[in-house]
Amino acid sequence: MVRSLFQLALMGVVAYGLLVAFVYLTQDRMVFFPTSNLVTTPDRHGLDYEDVELTTEDGVRLHGWFVPAPDARATLLFFHGNGGNISHRIDSLEIFHELGLSVFILSYRGYGRSEGRPGEAGTRRDAQAAWRYLREERGLPASRIVLFGRSLGAAVTADLASQVDPGAVILESAFTSAADLGSEVYPWLPVRLLIRHEYEVLGRVEEIDAPALVVHSRDDEIVPFDHGRRIADAADAPLLELRGGHNDAFLRSRAEYLRGLREFLGPLFPAEGS
Repeated sequence: MVRSLFQLALMGVVAYGLLVAFVYLTQDRMVFFPTSNLVTTPDRHGLDYEDVELTTEDGVRLHGWFVPAPDARATLLFFHGNGGNISHRIDSLEIFHELGLSVFILSYRGYGRSEGRPGEAGTRRDAQAAWRYLREERGLPASRIVLFGRSLGAAVTADLASQVDPGAVILESAFTSAADLGSEVYPWLPVRLLIRHEYEVLGRVEEIDAPALVVHSRDDEIVPFDHGRRIADAADAPLLELRGGHNDAFLRSRAEYLRGLREFLGPLFPAEGS
């Protein structure tokens, strides 16, 4: 009897060890969900755009879109979430266009038509390349650039914003860190020991000097609302509360979303003639 219990316990330990090893080795596929096919383009939705190709400091070629707005009050640098590619963000491009913002949106390495494979260090380099493009190729002053990130893109945004001096920062549906979120989703795994893509946000926002806005839904089923509240507190930033899911709150709460963005951006970037 004792021997049988010992064997069962040993089998359980071995099985758990194999599971931990599997998670460690395959975590990239649990974090990044890129697709290569562009399902649409801005011009199909009445938006002019330019295809943009740029190269990161480590030699990876990236693809993005620059979507100009007439008499743009500022340019928004858009970092998307961990799934799909830039072609799945047309709804957001339309909203920002309505707000009088030009937008530069980039597919991370491994996403859309961008080369390479995604990873935390890589997305950080991608963000830096996008910033350099707007500053050096477009000649835009830093004070006229809004850094925007949704979900994983908010982590990319927070990291970049802690190193540069943008005109404003918007963090939407953000987690405090990938380790925090992973520990909540998988409490039975030693996530903090296994994780390779930490994507720290809470510590980064304390280093951001620009005006910031945090946007989060109370109904978010993927990143609990408390993450947004903690980030807003750490950043000493207003918290725009929405209703709806992680991926559609900005659409389901569209009126509140637009009003909140206007109230935040309006005083920072007055429209022409106002």
